[in-house]
Amino acid sequence: MAADSDPESEVFEITDFTTASEWERFISRVEEVLNDWKLIGSRVGKPLEKGEYTSGTWEESSQEISFADFKFSITHHYLKQESAENDGRDELEEDAYPLAMQDLLCINNDFPPRAHCLVRWFGVREFVVISPGANCEAIISESKCSLLLSSVSIALANTGCQVPLFVQIQQKHRKMFSGECQGPGVRSDFEMVHLRRVPSQYNHLSGLLDIFKNKIGCPLTPLPPINISIRFTYVLQDWQQCSWPQQPPDFDALLAGEVGGVEFGKLPFGACEDPISELHLAATWPSLTEGIVVDNDVYSDLDPLQAPHWSVRVRTAENPQCLLGEFLTEFFKICCRKETTEEILGRSTAEEEGKENSDITQALSKLTEPSTAVPIHKLSVSSMVHSARKRIRRHRRVPESPLNNDVLNSILLYLFPDAALDKADVSEVRPPQQSPDRQSEDYHLYNQLKSCPSDSLTHRLALCICMVNFHHGGVRAVAHLWQEFVLEMRYRWENNCLIYGLASGPPDLRCCLLHQKLQMLNCCIERKKARDDGKKSSSSDGARDRSRGAPEGAGPEGAGPAEAAGKSWDSWSDSEDEFFECVSDTEEMKEDKEEAENRSRSKPEGRLQPHGTHTLLNTQEPLYIPITQEPAPMTEDLLEEQSEVLAKLGTSAEGAHLRARMQSACLLSDMESFKAANPGCTLLDFVRWYSPRDYVEEQVTDADGRVEVRGELSARMKIPGNMWVEAWETARATPARRQKRLFDDTKEAEKVLHYLALQKPSELTRHLLPCVLHAALLKIKEEESAEDLPSVRSSLQQISSSASKILRHPNPEFKKLEDVISQLMAVEAVIARARSLKAKFGVCGGEREREEDGDELERFVSSLLEEPEVCVSGAGRGPAGNVIHKLFVSSQRLADSSDEGFLVDVEAALLAPMEEETLRSGGSDDRKAFPDFPPPAGREILLRTCVPRPAPYSKALPQRLFCVLMRDEFRLAGAFSSDTSFF
Repeated sequence: MAADSDPESEVFEITDFTTASEWERFISRVEEVLNDWKLIGSRVGKPLEKGEYTSGTWEESSQEISFADFKFSITHHYLKQESAENDGRDELEEDAYPLAMQDLLCINNDFPPRAHCLVRWFGVREFVVISPGANCEAIISESKCSLLLSSVSIALANTGCQVPLFVQIQQKHRKMFSGECQGPGVRSDFEMVHLRRVPSQYNHLSGLLDIFKNKIGCPLTPLPPINISIRFTYVLQDWQQCSWPQQPPDFDALLAGEVGGVEFGKLPFGACEDPISELHLAATWPSLTEGIVVDNDVYSDLDPLQAPHWSVRVRTAENPQCLLGEFLTEFFKICCRKETTEEILGRSTAEEEGKENSDITQALSKLTEPSTAVPIHKLSVSSMVHSARKRIRRHRRVPESPLNNDVLNSILLYLFPDAALDKADVSEVRPPQQSPDRQSEDYHLYNQLKSCPSDSLTHRLALCICMVNFHHGGVRAVAHLWQEFVLEMRYRWENNCLIYGLASGPPDLRCCLLHQKLQMLNCCIERKKARDDGKKSSSSDGARDRSRGAPEGAGPEGAGPAEAAGKSWDSWSDSEDEFFECVSDTEEMKEDKEEAENRSRSKPEGRLQPHGTHTLLNTQEPLYIPITQEPAPMTEDLLEEQSEVLAKLGTSAEGAHLRARMQSACLLSDMESFKAANPGCTLLDFVRWYSPRDYVEEQVTDADGRVEVRGELSARMKIPGNMWVEAWETARATPARRQKRLFDDTKEAEKVLHYLALQKPSELTRHLLPCVLHAALLKIKEEESAEDLPSVRSSLQQISSSASKILRHPNPEFKKLEDVISQLMAVEAVIARARSLKAKFGVCGGEREREEDGDELERFVSSLLEEPEVCVSGAGRGPAGNVIHKLFVSSQRLADSSDEGFLVDVEAALLAPMEEETLRSGGSDDRKAFPDFPPPAGREILLRTCVPRPAPYSKALPQRLFCVLMRDEFRLAGAFSSDTSFF
């Protein structure tokens, strides 16, 4: 009774057997993926063409699935083909083989050189692989493997999918797969065996045939014929019989030639070692039947020379040491350093600082001492500091200099060849290197890369820095050379020597900033030189006796415009009244303004030439074009700085007015020059010359009926508060020679020199890196033109395009620059491989018996560089086959001689003629001593047949076994089909 009253006794457990287990969920998930990829039902495909597995496009798609908490990756691999015609689908039989079973017997794509391993082993064009996730352990236990295979079988049966589905088992590096393919009434099982050693009884074709026959267990007698395909691979590793064509440059002899170091203008190129490490020869017997060929443990008649098909592939050396790549890599490493020049050279000790400070202090004190013997232009801060630094360098010890004097002098003579000529015309000096034609595309490549012209000083400096860094002392030598370069720039500025190798004119904003700075310094030197030359000529003509207000230009009664046309304002700007406008008192400024205006009404100044037939509107005097100041040249950093200043003024009315006044400095100068050249002129006269579009003419009829043309300012000129009107009212009649200089060359030159002196080696290399990459591209193009490699040309176009995008950025990313250098190194390696193969096959140099043989060899070498595997025309009897045969024979002779301990004259063996007749006519003893080919490094045997399984009355289905026999690997990959309807 107590038990009956217990409420817990009334509760009973209910087990719900409809709840899906983890295994069922996994199967369902696999089915969903197969449905998503539309792999349900029969598959229709076109017959496979020969070599389509290699030349076709393979695509894949992946998804993640899980079995409980174990992650799997399911991937669909398929060969992209055009869709089959509808006629073929209509004619498809209901019980036709699955497409994968048809591929098992296809012989058009045996041994594809580049394909997925399952494609090579089973010959299928479409398959699905389930493999463990990236961070999951391998499936090793037998129970887990069986569970996965049963899951695959159930999913294929439920969906009706006829695509083979494989499961990866064991460790991933072993590439072990097991799978299944189902069709209407048929099934193929994909099995695999993998061993580390080849069993002795299966080390030949006879033993493998026994395995295949026992596995299929065909009950028929006699057994249907078995199709056999055999491929033996021979490896050639010893290239001693072939001289490596690339000779590394002798860096010690770079300065042995004439003074000037002609080698400094060239970049090295080529590999220091042979970039081709191995040659693999594959001898193939494509379709044999049992009994035609004998291969057992006693005898084999599989002679590679008798093979009907030969194919060759080359294995390249990993990361071969290439000279150009090494130069670029070492140069790029400096960009990551942070030391200053003083820290690198070790010259920032307290003792040297005190000595330098004392010398400079004495130099500054000399500026206040009266001295009549020293010229005025020598008493400048820059000259005194320069002389003090010279004394400091003179007292330094010689061992401190990273660059010795010979190397340094050779570099400086290469950079500045005009320094070797005494009072010679700089235009007659030519750079010691061959630069591209100025009209060619290669010359203008600097526009894309933002580097500099290939015949400029900056380009040569980049090459010298690269050479010095790699061979003459590294970053310390770079810092030393840069210091000497900056001193040379200061010397040229102080002595009015134009910088050699720079185009005249303002800085070219298409070039790198360093090149722009050097061009700016050259502009300063040009202005200063013109000013000093004008001063000398004026002093020799007695110009110092002129009064301050005497007219300098040609007046209406004086000299004509032709005389004044050849003079610019620079020739007058360094006269005694250079700073005429610097008056401190306001009243004196007003008086000077009134005197200048009165003087301008009577005597014009600074005329260049008449402006056609135009006359002044008020006085009918000829309108003269004035001598004006040239606008101040600017580099891109100065333009950016100016734009930032103008942007900070804001959008207010006051800010806009101030911005307009800052931008109108050149306009005001031109107005003052125009007023001085044309007394009595008006703003309308100035606008007619300066901006003709703002001078509007219209025909007007007066009271008497006469038609006359009158001019007036445009609408924008009549806006109240117009900048032009305000500038015209404040402008004084002052010729250009009396105006304040728009471009202060002294100030700008000191700014440039200060900028150069503060550059760290890392900053210098960042400036010069575009120039070095530019030079590397030109070097590779030059080397490629001799080899004619289409792939290299297309690669260079891509590299140039990507580099131009990266280098246009103000601060390019180092990672992207490293990628560009890596691409250049890869292209250099390709060219080195081409030269190596051409040397080995006698394409470059050497005479051929027949011209067509040389053409055939050249095509063969080109194909080796472009394709993964190349067929040898004529197999062992063709031109390329003969060369390959001789290479193997020479290698075997050297190997056998060394193994037996014989003292063989290697040179005699290399130079001995290898005529095919001599080799074939040799006795059996010679052939035993020196076999033509080494033992095959790999043997691949493919067995195929079509037999009924499992019963004699079953449907005849395809059977396939792929065998791989190597020194440390034995693999059997079999696909065995069975009839599931009649068994």
